[in-house]
Amino acid sequence: MTTSAYPRTALSVNVNKVALVRNTRHLGIPSVTRAARLCLEAGAQGITVHPRPDERHIRAQDVDKLAELLRSWPQAEFNIEGNPTQNLLEFIRRVRPQQATFVPDSEGQFTSDHGWSLPQDAERLAPLVAECRNLGVRVSLFMDAEPGQMAAARAVGADRVELYTEPYAAAWGTPQQAAQLARYRDAAQAALDAGLGVNAGHDLNRDNLADFLAHVPGVLEVSIGHALIADALELGYGDAVIAYQRCIDQGMAERNY
Repeated sequence: MTTSAYPRTALSVNVNKVALVRNTRHLGIPSVTRAARLCLEAGAQGITVHPRPDERHIRAQDVDKLAELLRSWPQAEFNIEGNPTQNLLEFIRRVRPQQATFVPDSEGQFTSDHGWSLPQDAERLAPLVAECRNLGVRVSLFMDAEPGQMAAARAVGADRVELYTEPYAAAWGTPQQAAQLARYRDAAQAALDAGLGVNAGHDLNRDNLADFLAHVPGVLEVSIGHALIADALELGYGDAVIAYQRCIDQGMAERNY
């Protein structure tokens, strides 16, 4: 596939941190749905949430309200993340978002910090992947940048993988950056060769996003929450989304694969 054949990377905004701030008081502000609407109005192509069992940020009612909001944005994607052995499937069955991202988090885990291990996790994942796909929901598996696991992710029935990008983000601007980019390039290419779509997320920000997209082929979507919402505190939601879209455009313009 030539460089020009790859589509532009979509931006999905994770609004978990908006809910986290809201939950410190009982006033209903800041509004998660208003944040999502402002991001969509500014050009975000999707909204992501990761409702954890303890509801420390996104709550069940947020998922329902966002699903209602996104019905007015048929061109946008609703992506719900979570562990399918915990509470994720109840949301998928009820809301039927465009995408479900399976993440191997334990209950109460501070943040996602690793991908699935395949084929070890395959037996329990396969029927859950099949259920989502039968509901018409695309399935993405949260995976470490290990090229050897990509074919196994496809064998489980996944449509996409989301590459866990924290190791790249930690190495950005250091002598290890090039080696990390090579890892992610190889993992993405292995996923593409296996017939998978490629997403990416975790600690991507305005500094490191363009470099990642310039070197890693075929990234269909980046899911960005913490950094984008932090930037929105200074820039506003709309200008933050526009800034990230510029980073995506820069990465696309500088592609060297």
